[in-house]
Formats: sequence, C-alpha cells, structure tokens
Amino acid sequence: MSVYKVVEIIGTSSESWEDAAMTAVHKARESIRQLRIAEVVEQDLGLDEDGTATFRTKLRVSFKYEDG
Repeated sequence: MSVYKVVEIIGTSSESWEDAAMTAVHKARESIRQLRIAEVVEQDLGLDEDGTATFRTKLRVSFKYEDG
C-alpha cells in the first residue's frame, strides 16, 4: 500500500508553457524524491510594459511517502 502527497508548484519561462512546466519539475526534483505525476492545472502569461511575455504553468505534482 502506498501514500502520496500532492503539492502545487509554478514554473516560468520566456519560451513556452511546456518549458515553464519542465523548469518547475526539474527544480522540484532537486528537493523532492519519487515524483510520480505532474498535472497541468493552469497556464497564464505575465505581460510586461515593453510587450514581452512570461509563460507561467501551474502544476499539481505528487510524490510517494517513503517508508521509515
């Protein structure tokens, strides 16, 4: 039997929503082991005065609790 925890994270990118999602996953893997699922919850754009956009992807990720 397994137990999983679910948390939300947000990644950003100047390139794409996909890149923003992968940026978030790669960063989360630095401190969370056994990531199992990353579900895209929301995507939006941060718009600057000069017309540039920042892609933002909110993810719900789950990881398995370790025994012991």
